[in-house]
Amino acid sequence: MNNFYANIEIIKEGKYMKHTLSQKFNRQVDQISVSLIRKFDEQVTNIDGIIKLTLGEPDFNTPEHVKQAGIQAIEENYSHYSGMSGLMDVRVAASEFFAKKYGLHYKPESEILVTIGATEAISASLLSILEAGDKVLMPAPIYPGYEPIITLANAKPIYIDTSKNDFVLTPEMIDQAMVEHGDEVKAIILNYPSNPTGVTYTREEVQKIAESLKKYDIFVISDEIYSELTYGGDHVSIAEFIPEQTILINGLSKSHAMTGWRLGFILSNEAFIKELMKVHQYLVTAASTVSQKAAVKALTQGIDDGLEMRAEYQIRRDYVYQKMNDLGFSIARPNGAFYIFGKIPKGFNQNSMEFCVDLAQKQALALIPGIAFGPEAEGYVRVSYAASMENLEKAMERLSNYMKAHPAQ
Repeated sequence: MNNFYANIEIIKEGKYMKHTLSQKFNRQVDQISVSLIRKFDEQVTNIDGIIKLTLGEPDFNTPEHVKQAGIQAIEENYSHYSGMSGLMDVRVAASEFFAKKYGLHYKPESEILVTIGATEAISASLLSILEAGDKVLMPAPIYPGYEPIITLANAKPIYIDTSKNDFVLTPEMIDQAMVEHGDEVKAIILNYPSNPTGVTYTREEVQKIAESLKKYDIFVISDEIYSELTYGGDHVSIAEFIPEQTILINGLSKSHAMTGWRLGFILSNEAFIKELMKVHQYLVTAASTVSQKAAVKALTQGIDDGLEMRAEYQIRRDYVYQKMNDLGFSIARPNGAFYIFGKIPKGFNQNSMEFCVDLAQKQALALIPGIAFGPEAEGYVRVSYAASMENLEKAMERLSNYMKAHPAQ
């Protein structure tokens, strides 16, 4: 009995763990941690009266007709598994949606995979292609959801610093990275419109990037989840130019305010989808059938549901951009997504975590510290303007009060 307890640790609330097993997890798990975005958001949640402009969560509700489609699916007993690739009617609807919106043509029967949000699409894609020692190029700063999956695959992220070019990736940057890392590069991840910067690309810029990437035998994983939220121009997918290399990721979380429905897509050529489906199936079996039926309505009758939201986001963007610009934040003008990424003015604390903690404690306003998006983003803060104008007005007043009370040194 004593020997038994010698090898047991009490963790919490009387739960037991054989402590020798705690050393036997996948060693790569030790190299990752919970997203700093989520950790910081939880850290400030209990501050009295806090206004949180932290998470990438639309403040709109799912459109009513989409909700009703979900309710109808439940009533009609769509409570069983769909096929691994997803229901055919949602894949047909997705095929037509992406053709009408972006001029992309994917066969519903073999080139579209329905996933549990873009997050699972990212995991399935990376785990399908990466092997130990592979390298993945990523323009930085970048959403922190990619690196942990790369690490779990025992591969290595290679960051391309875009901060000196207003966060715009160029063909020259890609070519330089390929010169330095060569045959070890297995893929590049693109995310545009960008989280955290809100920057996106013109048709000419996308085409030039595509021409550069076409020279190399690498996968192009393009996360275009914010494609419906562009301002001043239409979204252009890199899959239009290099479909033979591209694994396109998208979904309904941002375009239709359906984050909780967890519905995404991988679109690619048939050979790629055949391999990706294996990993997808063992990760999740299939996406929620009820969510898929709601998605059919979103992609067809609700094809332009995102436009009304986009118009409101643009008003908010212009407001927050001007207010922060007036306060001295340097901002590469965002033309997509719903984020402002501002450089903390000179003379203020450039440690973004300390700046944001102090702001939250003294003014009950929570912004995400730039360091959450990598060392290239230190000295910045990310503001999510997916919030009501009332809250944004209060937030900018609190930010102004903080800056005036703590003048630059």
